[in-house]
Amino acid sequence: MLHLPLVVTAQVDLVLLLVSLLAMWTRLSHLSYPNAVVFDEVYYGQFVSLYMKRVFFIDDSGPPLGHMILALGAYLGGFDGNFVWNRIGAAFFSYLRFHNALSRLEQPSATCSWFRFSWLLLSGASCAAAVGVKYMGLFSYLLLLGLASLHTWTLIGDQTVSHLSVCVQCVCRVVCLVVVPVLLYVFWFYVHLSLLNHSGPHDQLMSSAFQATLQGGLSRITQGQPLEVAYGSQVTLRSSASQPIPCWLHSHKVNYPIRYENGRGSSHQQQVTCYPFKDVNNWWIIKDPSRQELVVSSPPRPVRHGDVIQLVHGMTSRFLNSHDVAAPMSPHAQEVSAYIDFNISMPTQNLWRVEVSNRDSESEVWKTILSEARFVHVNTSAVLKLSGVSLPDWGFRQLEVVAEKLFKAHSSSLGWTVEEHRYGTSEEQKEREAELHSPTHIDVDRKISFWAKFLELQWKMLTVKREDSEHKYSSTPLEWITMETNIAYWLHSSTNAQIHLLGNPVSWGLGHLCLLAYQLLAALYLLRRRRGFKDLPEGVWHQFVYLGCVCIGGWLVNFVPFLLMEKTLFLYHYLPALCYLYLLTPALLEHAHNHLLRTASQRCTVCVCVTAGALSIFLSYQNFCPLTYGSPELSGNQLQSLKWRDTWDILYRRH
Repeated sequence: MLHLPLVVTAQVDLVLLLVSLLAMWTRLSHLSYPNAVVFDEVYYGQFVSLYMKRVFFIDDSGPPLGHMILALGAYLGGFDGNFVWNRIGAAFFSYLRFHNALSRLEQPSATCSWFRFSWLLLSGASCAAAVGVKYMGLFSYLLLLGLASLHTWTLIGDQTVSHLSVCVQCVCRVVCLVVVPVLLYVFWFYVHLSLLNHSGPHDQLMSSAFQATLQGGLSRITQGQPLEVAYGSQVTLRSSASQPIPCWLHSHKVNYPIRYENGRGSSHQQQVTCYPFKDVNNWWIIKDPSRQELVVSSPPRPVRHGDVIQLVHGMTSRFLNSHDVAAPMSPHAQEVSAYIDFNISMPTQNLWRVEVSNRDSESEVWKTILSEARFVHVNTSAVLKLSGVSLPDWGFRQLEVVAEKLFKAHSSSLGWTVEEHRYGTSEEQKEREAELHSPTHIDVDRKISFWAKFLELQWKMLTVKREDSEHKYSSTPLEWITMETNIAYWLHSSTNAQIHLLGNPVSWGLGHLCLLAYQLLAALYLLRRRRGFKDLPEGVWHQFVYLGCVCIGGWLVNFVPFLLMEKTLFLYHYLPALCYLYLLTPALLEHAHNHLLRTASQRCTVCVCVTAGALSIFLSYQNFCPLTYGSPELSGNQLQSLKWRDTWDILYRRH
């Protein structure tokens, strides 16, 4: 029964409150300075500008949530996207300092309790946000799932808990720690794709179907194209394997050389290549082998899966052909050519069977943009494919196209997509050449679903690799531990004012010292327990082990993967792992104070050491403040005194 008056009791952790306020002060202080582009704002600022203009892009470094947070901050600050992020130090005047805010505030989230279900949802949402900003967050998320799984397994074996309670708790954990993060992760991409609906600089990385959903670009070209490919259709065929640079099936009035440089002979037929640019020589006509017409009948007769066709080159009227002649750069495969009748014993072999690989039924119609087709050579059962090898100068450095037996060919290199398409109406060659520049317009809706776009974008982000060039401030994981590296974020154009990413040497060293101390202490405990000496009560021992699983495990999963990565790495990649060491330090000190130190004098000594360590951390912070915030400006000698390691790149001018 409710009793009046109601009494509400609140408990405030003053230490936690003070630490939180101090953390906010150190991160938000001097946030508006400098009023210029800083380090990777050159990179991320461009994405923010694209968000403001709703232009599609791909960032292979991670999911879009971080970019969206930056874009939201820029939008609230009045940024319109019209700024060129082309160099560090470029001044801006009215824009919000948004990237610095995010970089200072980004810290891994720690779940306060595994047992209170009120925290489970927050944990799941935090993990979804961590993964949604950077894929590095996946490491901590997997650690969370592992620990939650172990605890759930222990819970299942607890006979004191009812079956109903176990089922409810298991369902809650699955929903909060699996379902919610997955849904939120998908939601980030839903917002991302909804906002970025205009053609942009990375369109060519995506499929033709994806590009056609963006305003401008390919959608402007393909708008009103016929959907179903018919006999007599004029098409351009884009290779599904041509990534990251697209290319189209192409031919031109140049023949293969009679003999190659290695002495092998060729058919001396007209070259067929894959050309990475839009060109009139990319057009081909779909011909019915049983008829002579090169125009679309009325009504159009659609081409279906399994139909046999001929492909006629639009500008030269040569038939796409293959035969038992070795390809120029891939001698294990057959040469593909546009057939010329030299009146010799080399008959034409120009029949190709259309196979729609993503069909829904055996009678599937071959569709523009939506269908991925492969062409099987009827005479030899070889499949038309892009080999990916560049031809020599005689082939104008274009990409080689070959026909290869199906069991030898990789399926990812066999697909071709009709990108541009029009219904042919002219039989005469001259009229047909003019017709190639005047597409027909038939309104067709070819939207693809969000899930198709989501899966394609995920695959591209994970597989598209851009060339990583060596960076002046790149580093190796082992250099992070010893603090042998720093990153110069910004340097004033005329003074010694500068900003660096440089860790606090004292807290950095103490964190790694605690990492080593925990491992030594754990080894000692294990050896003694093996010999029958139990120095700790079971509850305290399990708590000590759990501390190692969270903090040492968190450090390992956020550090070891970088040892295996072949990519350009920077000091800031170590910050998530370092945060776990900062969580370990006070917990290990508390363990030592409560369970290792026996006398009051020992505890007093440790308290003095802790106070001295905290004071040293503060003095180190104060000492390096000019390099953290860019002010006050220091002289050359003062900057030189801050160079504690010879490998640090401290910039200074001598006046």
